Amino acid sequence: MASARVSSKGQITLPAALRRKFGIGPSSTVEVEGREGEIVIRPLRSVSEVRGAFRHCVADGPMDWSAAREQAQRTVAEQVAHE
Repeated sequence: MASARVSSKGQITLPAALRRKFGIGPSSTVEVEGREGEIVIRPLRSVSEVRGAFRHCVADGPMDWSAAREQAQRTVAEQVAHE
C-alpha cells in the first residue's frame, strides 16, 4: 500500500507507480469520492480517449437513434462490467 502526504494547501502527490498503472498523467482529471471512512480517487477518461468508441454502432445510412442509444448503453454497461 502506498501513502501520500497532504500539503498545507490540501494537495497530495499520487505515487508514480499508481499514476502509471492507471494512466494518470499531467493534466489528467480524476474523480474524488467520499465513502464511509475512505476517499476514493478514480481516473476519468477524456473525450479524446474515448473518441471512436461507438464507431461500430454507426450504420451506413439513416439511423434509428433509439436503437443506437440502446446499443450504446449496452456497450457502456458491458465495458463497465469488465473493469
